[in-house]
Amino acid sequence: MEVIKDPEDLKRYIRDIPDYPVKGVIFRDLTPLFADNEAFTYTINYLYERTKNLGVNKVVAVEARGFIVGAPLAKLLNVGFVPIRKAGKLPWEKVSVSYQLEYGVETIEMHKDALRPGDNVIIADDLLATGGTTLASIKLVEALGARVAALVYIVVLDYLDGRKRLSNYRIINIVDYQG
Repeated sequence: MEVIKDPEDLKRYIRDIPDYPVKGVIFRDLTPLFADNEAFTYTINYLYERTKNLGVNKVVAVEARGFIVGAPLAKLLNVGFVPIRKAGKLPWEKVSVSYQLEYGVETIEMHKDALRPGDNVIIADDLLATGGTTLASIKLVEALGARVAALVYIVVLDYLDGRKRLSNYRIINIVDYQG
C-alpha cells in the first residue's frame, strides 16, 4: 500500500460490507486497518496527538473493538486503561446500564472502583454510529463521578446522527462518512 499522508487515506483500509448485519446496512469493517502496521500506527498516533494535552488520567474503552483503540492510546498517554464490558463478563462489584442498540438491547458494565470522583477520562471506541453505546458509557463514567474530556473514534458515520446526540461532548475522530 501507499504511504499514509492524510487521514482520508485510511479509508483505503476500511472495507465496506453491504447488507451486514441486516439488509440495507453497510458495515464499515476496520479489521484491515488494524491488520496493517502502518495504518494502525498512523491511527493511534493521530489520536494521541489530538488527546495528549487534555489532562486525562484514564482511557475508558468499550468492548470489544474499543479495546483495540483504547489500550494503545492509554499506553501512549501514560495513563490507566478501564474496560467497559458486556453484562456478565466482569468478576467484581460493578455498575451497569442497559440501552437500545440499532438491532436490540444491550447491557454494559464497569467495575465500581475503576474510576474515582474527579477523574478526567477519554471514552474510546472504533466507530460512532447512532451514539447509543457511547451514551450508555457516559452514564457509567459519570455515575462514578468522573468527567468525560473527550470521545475518541476512528470513524464517525455522520448520516446516523450520533454526533448530534453527543453534541455536549468533545468528539475527536479521524474519518467521517457522510452517507
